[in-house]
Amino acid sequence: MTATATPTVLTARALLLDMDGTLVDSDAVVERIWRRWAARHGLDGDEVLSVVHGRQGHASMAVLLPGRPREENLADNARMLAEETADMDGVVEIPGASAFLAALRDLPHALVTSADVALSTARMNAAGLPLPEVRITAESVGASKPDPEGFLKGAAELGVPAADCVVFEDSGAGIAAGRAAGMTVVGVGPRAGAHGPDAVVPDLTRVRVEGLADGTIRLHLG
Repeated sequence: MTATATPTVLTARALLLDMDGTLVDSDAVVERIWRRWAARHGLDGDEVLSVVHGRQGHASMAVLLPGRPREENLADNARMLAEETADMDGVVEIPGASAFLAALRDLPHALVTSADVALSTARMNAAGLPLPEVRITAESVGASKPDPEGFLKGAAELGVPAADCVVFEDSGAGIAAGRAAGMTVVGVGPRAGAHGPDAVVPDLTRVRVEGLADGTIRLHLG
């Protein structure tokens, strides 16, 4: 699927927003840190990067090193999170993210990210973006994307049925999680189109948000 070619209009009662690749461009640091990790474990860096987007680190490690005990993955993940939180070089907003979040200020929305509190706070701050009041982070869930738990928790916190939520995501794992939650999914950026979202935009400059009097959110894409 390529970027939505003709204007598309979606409606929702709430929006659930991934962070990395959707609001924040952190690809430079993700690539640096995961390529170093790949080299330490004798793995191909490109193969590793094809897996890691959208998942919690320990979940990616479980895919890439299937025989390794979970406790080792969790310990390794903690070290990786510390590395990532200390490295903000090249972290910037996805084009249009500031205006998009400003348009959502008084509308129901939540951040649903595989990052933990420290990393998500650091990256949003580095990109100059405000943190949504409702945030579902790695600490909030027992299962990483592509499991739908995070999106379902986000909907529950906002008091909105899953079917009335629209997810914004960039990764295969995140898009699968949104679809498994029974939500409409808008793919953002170059990775998204290959994973079957309901619509695709190249970035958030191609999204206009309209809040209606009855509480409905109307999204104009394209």
